[in-house]
Amino acid sequence: MNESLSAARAFLGVEHSVLGRPWRGRLDALGEARALAIAQVHGTGDLLSRVLAGRGVTPGNAQDYLEPTLQKLLPDPYCLKDMEAAAKRIAGAIERGETVAVFGDYDVDGAAASALLHDYFRACGTPCLIHIPDRILEGYGPNAEAIQNFAREGAKLLVTVDCGTMSHAPLTEAARVGLDPIVLDHHQAPEVLPEAIVVNPNRQDDLSGLGYLCAAGVVFMTLVAVQRRLSRERGFFSASRPMPDLLAGLDLVALATVADVAPLTGLNRAFVAKGLALMRARGRPGLRILGDIAGIAGPPTPYHLGFLIGPRINAGGRIGDAALGTRLLSLTDLVEARRIAEALDRLNRERRELERA
Repeated sequence: MNESLSAARAFLGVEHSVLGRPWRGRLDALGEARALAIAQVHGTGDLLSRVLAGRGVTPGNAQDYLEPTLQKLLPDPYCLKDMEAAAKRIAGAIERGETVAVFGDYDVDGAAASALLHDYFRACGTPCLIHIPDRILEGYGPNAEAIQNFAREGAKLLVTVDCGTMSHAPLTEAARVGLDPIVLDHHQAPEVLPEAIVVNPNRQDDLSGLGYLCAAGVVFMTLVAVQRRLSRERGFFSASRPMPDLLAGLDLVALATVADVAPLTGLNRAFVAKGLALMRARGRPGLRILGDIAGIAGPPTPYHLGFLIGPRINAGGRIGDAALGTRLLSLTDLVEARRIAEALDRLNRERRELERA
């Protein structure tokens, strides 16, 4: 038995700090036993085994924690309450060619989730309107004026992302003007929900155990259910209308997960691992150009997403045009992507100066 795992009085074989103070391990006897079991089962070293045990990892799930994959960690999307109704209504809108309105929040999660929906609808040939509210003039969540504008532009379905769980009056207004409301959110929910289809792992009657997801994660799960319905049940896709590549959107999910400070546990670890791999391929113009402007060299990491990319996208919602982030993330035009990326970088510098003043 390794002494550093079995001896509670020492930490990794070192009993005292350089100042002579005794090291005290943070693991109790159960944690020590768990660390030892992880080391024995997976061949991990003392330090890694202790870190894993300290984070609540067990020998049974250590492999998924260290090498997370969607194949093993992605659950059936229908485990989320109201998912069946949401997938049916969104798939129906795609089949009928209805115009879909997306109302997103003005932070990174809202921008990424909105762009994820926009990309999917574009791939399916579905008209899509997006509105990101002005933080000062409109505030948080859907509002009656934006909803009425959607109705005038011919929308039949309203999807709110990263907001809407508390928006009783605006969603009632949506139904009044002819828009079917769907909420894809992750914020804590009241006991009484709006009159809408609400997919939110933090609603009180949801038993999915996915409350740690950000809004973009909820949107991804929803699109998995929509695609399943369109392909398996409806035969919507064909050689002339190919199935969208859902995995291509995981760079957006990874960005949102890290920038929204969602816990890197369970399914989120697979989202971020896959998303970072996609970013290394530099396939999304907006992210690639913004990363270059931010000075990211080498493979992207969670640090880059949380401290270099995220703040620049957030700057648009804080002191500039709130829609810039969503537009950047869904653009294919390189010239326009560079223009927006440079604008976001400038706004981020202004934000930092304001915070220092």
